[in-house]
Amino acid sequence: MPIFAYRFTRDRLIAIGQVTGIIPKPVPEVLFVCVQNAGRSQMAAALLDAKANGKVHVRSAGSAPAGSINPTVVEAMAELGLDLSKEFPKPMTDDVVRAADAVITMGCGDACPIYPGKKYEDWDVQDPAGQDLATVRHIRDDIARRVDWLIEDLTRAKQPS
Repeated sequence: MPIFAYRFTRDRLIAIGQVTGIIPKPVPEVLFVCVQNAGRSQMAAALLDAKANGKVHVRSAGSAPAGSINPTVVEAMAELGLDLSKEFPKPMTDDVVRAADAVITMGCGDACPIYPGKKYEDWDVQDPAGQDLATVRHIRDDIARRVDWLIEDLTRAKQPS
């Protein structure tokens, strides 16, 4: 538990530093939000982090975080070589939303605050809670396709016209 508290606090302090301009943002920030931060947003964050090769900084959060990551989600992601066993559900805080350049929501309704100048998208993605491994694989693959489109969109936005 202490390591989770340390990692959560460190991430929030970095976000506050970025929002206030004390810490530079060398790459775009993407925040994935779902209700429990135990499935969809964790999968999306891991997939984007792996596929973006350091060109994007990724965070995830939940509007009502669960106590742990869904074990079926951990198993489905391990099949791709992505280890979520060390991750934990984090609450959505104002500072991480403010630090994000893009906020991707997945079923959290109006829980996410809206700030001008940010890219907002709502992905209609099935919740993996209570689903079997085959269904979670399908959800994972759906999110992976969306992450590929997001990377293209972020890359296109950075290219000069």
